[in-house]
Amino acid sequence: MAEYVEKTVKKNYVYKGKILSLRVDDALLPNGKPCVREIVEHSGGACALYVENDKAVFVRQYRYAYGESVLELPAGKCDAGEDPAIAAARELAEETGIVAKKVSLLFEIYPSPGYTDEKIYVYLAEDGKMQPQKLDEGEFLDVVWLPLATVKEMLSRGEFKDAKTIIALQTYLLREHGSFEKQK
Repeated sequence: MAEYVEKTVKKNYVYKGKILSLRVDDALLPNGKPCVREIVEHSGGACALYVENDKAVFVRQYRYAYGESVLELPAGKCDAGEDPAIAAARELAEETGIVAKKVSLLFEIYPSPGYTDEKIYVYLAEDGKMQPQKLDEGEFLDVVWLPLATVKEMLSRGEFKDAKTIIALQTYLLREHGSFEKQK
């Protein structure tokens, strides 16, 4: 199998922000011809799936880019150089008040490989204890517990829209229950 590697000639930053940076790079295609690549740089994110007593915890928060409230797993941005496992545990605790003793990596995903270097690390969090939420300044959300049976039905109806949440739930249900389809 051939490797088609593109070479960066020059990184041209258009914008550098708190959450992301935008580059419009000069690059070379594998055949040596010049091209332009638009890249969104992102430090990555981490999320945690927590299940207790056959119920999973979610957060519902308004997502400005979509103009709607989204039901998703607790998640957040990794700080530069931060271990994603620490970020996942931190976000779970801040957003839901659940402090997990154990987090295990389920997988790493590339949410949009055509234009961003973002990686999202998805963890299974276990053995939690409750404490008060510690939401970030300007963060508003509701904590929602759903029975796994309801989660399966919602998945089968396409009610979840957040990619990391869908993939995490499907992976968990396939591993733990052999199916993410509605049980008969």
